[in-house]
Amino acid sequence: MYAIIESCGRQYKVAQGDVVFFEKLEVEEGKKVTFDHVILVSDDKKVQVGTPYVKGVKVEGKVVSHGKGKKILVYKYKAKKNYRRTQGHRQPYTKVEITAIKTATEKAEAPKAEAKETVAKPETKKVATKKAQTTKKEV
Repeated sequence: MYAIIESCGRQYKVAQGDVVFFEKLEVEEGKKVTFDHVILVSDDKKVQVGTPYVKGVKVEGKVVSHGKGKKILVYKYKAKKNYRRTQGHRQPYTKVEITAIKTATEKAEAPKAEAKETVAKPETKKVATKKAQTTKKEV
């Protein structure tokens, strides 16, 4: 099973267990991240294509690390003007390991199984208290 997701203005083909390098995401290392913009999901039997996104499908991953890519050189040059500028750039990235691709059918089956296992707890009622209102006497 694989999915094509949209993140950071790009499209990525991901499968469970893949390690993908995204542009810098504002998520701490070790935390979960969920991608909702799923464009296409392919199972062994069928392919679902979204318009523009597939409804009810999410891709979950775990942030492994943050880092910077290899340095590239940006060189500006103007002929016959003695103008030369060199500048380096390292693009920040987030390394994400894809843990699961959850479809709508898997989500519907999961709550039914959890409902049977959970035991209903009695709810306690909260009693509202009124504050005593004080009045000022005019002298």
